[in-house]
Amino acid sequence: MDQPFVLGWEEWASFPELGIPAVKAKVDTGARTSALHAVSVEPFGPDNAPQVRFVIHPIPSQPDVEITCSAPAVDRREVTSSNGESELRWVIEAMVQVGDRRWPIELTLTNRESMNYRMLLGRTAIRDGIVVNPAVSYVQGKIGYKVYSDYPRQKPVKRPLRIAILTREPTNYSSKRLKKAAEERGHVAEMINTARCSMGINTLSPAIYYDGRRLPRFDAVIPRIGASMTNYGMAVIRQFAMTGAYILNPAAAIGASRDKLYAHQLLARAGIGMPSTAFAHSPKDTKTLIELVGGAPLVVKLLESTQGRGVVLADTKKAAESVIDAFRGLEANFIVQEFVKEAGGADIRCFVVGGKVVAAMKRQAQADEFRSNLHRGGTAESVKITPEERSTAVKAAKAMGLSVAGVDLLRSNSGPKILEVNSSPGLEGIERTSEKDVAGIIIEYMESQVQTLTLPRTPRRKGALKASDAPENTELNVIEASGKAGAEAGE
Repeated sequence: MDQPFVLGWEEWASFPELGIPAVKAKVDTGARTSALHAVSVEPFGPDNAPQVRFVIHPIPSQPDVEITCSAPAVDRREVTSSNGESELRWVIEAMVQVGDRRWPIELTLTNRESMNYRMLLGRTAIRDGIVVNPAVSYVQGKIGYKVYSDYPRQKPVKRPLRIAILTREPTNYSSKRLKKAAEERGHVAEMINTARCSMGINTLSPAIYYDGRRLPRFDAVIPRIGASMTNYGMAVIRQFAMTGAYILNPAAAIGASRDKLYAHQLLARAGIGMPSTAFAHSPKDTKTLIELVGGAPLVVKLLESTQGRGVVLADTKKAAESVIDAFRGLEANFIVQEFVKEAGGADIRCFVVGGKVVAAMKRQAQADEFRSNLHRGGTAESVKITPEERSTAVKAAKAMGLSVAGVDLLRSNSGPKILEVNSSPGLEGIERTSEKDVAGIIIEYMESQVQTLTLPRTPRRKGALKASDAPENTELNVIEASGKAGAEAGE
């Protein structure tokens, strides 16, 4: 009887056809899917036979050692990690070698920089005749990282990014500033009208068309979609994400911020201060709504309101009942909110980029107006915010899942209270008031999130693709796979 092939809970593996001589793997039968560390994952080639190119840093402590690989793509699959988060990953098939045994396995490609092991061997890779002994390690011997001693070290090389700015207003201040800031840093920025995009939805070759012409692959997308285009715009953003582009503000985060009722629920769940808010569908609940926010004066807001439109201040209980009944008569969705009188018609706009408040301004309403929006004649001035206000703004943007946000808050007697979190904040007021290059800060943050490819200068291994091997007219733009930190992969 043949002796079983024994694996310990950790083993050394290699992928000769990919040109990877050694990688340390964790053998985890609790995970269904095997995973390999990969950044700069880029699909290329024909639609009916797609391939993927990716970079692996096999030594956790030496990110300057890298190997560029390519392999046929066999699938694109939603994988759920052990902490419940899902990620859409490319799947390849490759021959793995452990000890003197070699066999084909499927591997999902994901960023495992925060993991101790660059590879996870899941239970679908454990074939007949293989036994796992979790009490031992390296049963099949050690390879070690000395095999990489002849690999030249190299530093990451910045290259121009292809950036799409999704906007129906290419001539407005914000769009022009973002384009200029990107071009000043050597990138290519293109204005894309969301309404003129169409989508070809399939598993291995998702495509976006612009006036009937297929768009090339973009490294990053800056969504600046208007309220009237929210639903279709989110679909377009999701399609760009499927092509591998980095999305500055994901579709789900934009949707959450645009739905005022849901946004307030998210803020409440995160323990963030905001004016007392109430919502009801039944006309019989009008008096209850007024009582829940502490009575008049109060503010009634349409859920679809923007730039102060659809926002009404009711000074008395009778006026509040009249406004609520009128909105219900129009079958409009609205919320009722506490009026923070001590704010004096002023609010603070905190501009958050990458989890930091990079600029802030105080907006003051006109004497006969309670809305401080600049579009309604409000004035703006630079302001120094408190540590509590700064922390509250950052927490609010995080609660929505936004990398870039305009967080509006009121100064109340009980501390800062969030009014709104804007996923497409305008740049004109904040830049002129703060005298800061906010557009440039956004582009620089985006650069830090998009992993650029260093074309290989190492001796070419079998399976590594040189730039000269790329099919004609193939884009060489490369982005970083979105890894899930702190969790092993599993389905």
